[in-house]
Amino acid sequence: MEEKELYPFLFEPNLREVIWGGFRLKAWKGLPSDNKLIGESWEVSAIPERPSIVSNGSLAGTKIADVISSYGERVLGKSVVAKYGLEFPLLVKFIDARNDLSIQVHPDDEMAMKYHGKKGKTEMWYIIDAEPGACLYAGFKERITPYEYACRVKDGTICDVLARHDVKPGDVFYIPAGRVHAICGGILLVEVQQSSDVTYRIFDYNRRDVDGNLRELHTELAAEAIDYEVQDDYRTNYIDEAERAVPVIRSPHFNIRVMDIANPFHRNMMKYDSFVISVCLSGTCIISVRGRRDLSPVVLTEGHSCLIPAEIADYDIVPVDGEAKILETFIDNMDLGFAARMNRFFHISRR
Repeated sequence: MEEKELYPFLFEPNLREVIWGGFRLKAWKGLPSDNKLIGESWEVSAIPERPSIVSNGSLAGTKIADVISSYGERVLGKSVVAKYGLEFPLLVKFIDARNDLSIQVHPDDEMAMKYHGKKGKTEMWYIIDAEPGACLYAGFKERITPYEYACRVKDGTICDVLARHDVKPGDVFYIPAGRVHAICGGILLVEVQQSSDVTYRIFDYNRRDVDGNLRELHTELAAEAIDYEVQDDYRTNYIDEAERAVPVIRSPHFNIRVMDIANPFHRNMMKYDSFVISVCLSGTCIISVRGRRDLSPVVLTEGHSCLIPAEIADYDIVPVDGEAKILETFIDNMDLGFAARMNRFFHISRR
C-alpha cells in the first residue's frame, strides 16, 4: 500500500443481527430502518469475521487491519506495537438489548490461548440509555462453590446468586475476565473490550434460535473461567465534571475517559504513544488535528466513532450547536513510577 498521510478514520456501518437485539441502533445512527433485530454495532473492529472498513479520506474502503499492516506504529504507537505486534488490541461496540442477553463469562488471556489460541476478554460498559426498571447482572452476590454453580445452571436458578444492578445513563461497569455477567433488556450501552470473540454461555433462559434449536451452552469451560470471589461494589464510581477529561477506568488493557463539553477542547495524547478511539455519545463535534492544515476536520456525529492514529494524537474537539459527550479509549503506555504519576496528576488537574 502506498504511503499516505494519516488522518482520523471514520468507518462504514457494521451491524449484527441477534435474537435479543432491538431497533434503536439504526435510527440512532441515521440509517434506514427495517424489521431486523440489530443488537450490536461494531464501531472499531479488527476481528476477521467482522472487520471495520474506513469510510472517509484516501484510505476509504480499506479494512482497519490492512491499514495497520501497512502503517503499523504510525497508527498504533510504538509502545502498542511492542506489546501487541500489529494486532489491533481493542474492540468497541454499541449494544442495544431489547431483551436479556445470556448469562455468560469470558476467559482470561492464559485460558483463551490454551483452548482457543486467542486473547482473553476483559471489557467495560458505559450505560447510554436505560428504560425504567432496566438492570444488569455483574458478579456474585454470595459466595458459591463450583458444585453449586453446576447445580444452579442445571436447575435454572443461577440468576438467584448473581448481583443484580439497577442502571441509569452514565453508570459504568468494569467486567474483568472471569466475572459472570449479563446485560438485560431495555439498555443501550457502549462496550470497550479486548479484541476477542471468546464467550462462554452459561444460561440462556431456555431460548431457541431462529431455527428452533436451543442455543449452545459452555458450562464446563465457564466453570473453569469463573472467578467466584464476591465484591462489595461492582459498579465503577467516578465524579462526572463538565469541560474535563474525566478518568473513569484505568486497566492493563485500556483506559477510559469521558468528556461533557460545550467549548473547544484540546486533547494532546502524544505522551501515551497510543491510538485513541473517540465515541460520540451525544451531540455533534468536529475533530481537528493540530499542526496539520492540510487535513480537513472530521465531523463526528452522535452514534459514531473515530480512530485517531497515534502519530497525530494532538487535536481539538469542537462541539457543534451546543454540547457533546465523548467517550475515549486508548492504551496507557506511560511509566507508572511516582514522578510519572505526579506529572499525570497535574496534567489532569489542569484540564
